[in-house]
Amino acid sequence: MKSYLWPSIRISLVLLVLLSVIYPLLIAGIGQLAPGKGEGRTIQLNGRTVGFVNVGQQFNRDEYFWSRPSAVNYDGGNSGGSNKGPSNEEYLTQVELRIRYFLQSNPGVKRSQIPAELVTASGSGLDPHLSPPAAKIQIARIAKIRNIQPEHLMKLVDQYTEKPLLGPEVVNVLKLNVALDSLYKK
Repeated sequence: MKSYLWPSIRISLVLLVLLSVIYPLLIAGIGQLAPGKGEGRTIQLNGRTVGFVNVGQQFNRDEYFWSRPSAVNYDGGNSGGSNKGPSNEEYLTQVELRIRYFLQSNPGVKRSQIPAELVTASGSGLDPHLSPPAAKIQIARIAKIRNIQPEHLMKLVDQYTEKPLLGPEVVNVLKLNVALDSLYKK
């Protein structure tokens, strides 16, 4: 038994130092090389931080592009989905209420035209992106409220559409709304 005790203690101590000290310091050092120095990339408006690039935020006023709904009320420290499936009555009621609200705020849009991401939360509850069609379907509402030509908003959405190397095109809602406020003050 003694022959197993000391090697076990030694390997435990080595792993304790490796995994509790060296590995976290290595990761923290790598984080310092990343944009934002490991603290996340922020977006500024008029010299103040208005949010983080990769954390979804709530926009529900009609003069803005709306975000994807969040199952965690946009709480960055509480990431997670709703865990309710498509047959859950409570979930279906919630989605139906979102659809009605969207249709009420966007006259002229048909129920079948609403992208699912505008009425369902993402798996993390903090998705900062929409698809370009989900942003563009909101243009008529915003153009009317802000008295902007829809073509100008279409160009703005196109300008802020990110085309990654892999995966679908996306629009960062916070970046888009900051640009909207910068160009077209309400």
